[in-house]
Amino acid sequence: MLFESDRDSDKTIFDRLQREFEAARASQTQEICLDGEQWNDGLLATIRERVICCLEGARIGIQYETFFAGETCELYLCVLESKSFLEKMTVLEHTIPFFLPIREAENDLLLSNAMKFIDHVGNLLQAYVDRREQVRLLQELYGNQIVELYHSLPYHMIEFAFDEFDCKVTVSLKYANLVSVLPTRIRVLAWPMHQNKASPSAPTTSKRGIDALGTQPIPARLTYAEDALRSMSLPEAYAEIIMQLRQALQKLFQPQNVSQ
Repeated sequence: MLFESDRDSDKTIFDRLQREFEAARASQTQEICLDGEQWNDGLLATIRERVICCLEGARIGIQYETFFAGETCELYLCVLESKSFLEKMTVLEHTIPFFLPIREAENDLLLSNAMKFIDHVGNLLQAYVDRREQVRLLQELYGNQIVELYHSLPYHMIEFAFDEFDCKVTVSLKYANLVSVLPTRIRVLAWPMHQNKASPSAPTTSKRGIDALGTQPIPARLTYAEDALRSMSLPEAYAEIIMQLRQALQKLFQPQNVSQ
């Protein structure tokens, strides 16, 4: 109930700020471009596809538009305030997800360089939406094959698993930072789900997958899959992994451990 109430509150803030932004844009028709490190807190400006405008009460509004696969996703709003020229600018309110480090960015960047702060927050939001939408599309396209899927709130740690050819394949992804859209730490393992049916006292002839007594499954690392995840979006990499999986498993395990 508390979580739902928080979401309602966030939506209320967004709706109120959106009305303010629209009113400010309607009343300020002049658009300017700021070069380099210039900063102007008066006129409506479009900077790097972000709308910046002056709101009432010495407040500056920033509107971030996010995209995925060429389509518009969410809008996020952030309001900065500076009560006087001598006082530092601060984040007054925003609709940015609570798990993204906007306060850290405020402390590190806003006082020294407002434009770097604006750009960094935009990069955080776009990368978050990109990672989230990759996972959403993966589930939409291949959800019937994926048996487990876990992720952190900002989608910078993702794990999922799927069963194919008598093996369970586990995928673990970690991203270097919150502005990354491709993972940097990747682990893909194939676990044989069926033990060798030979006598437990007889050593197995399997290259990988069963220990010397045929009792304990040993995972094999799928390096080709890790390479795909390092350079492609999640849905593209998953399709590539499945396409080459049978051949890769046949090289690693005995033929009887892979469904024919």
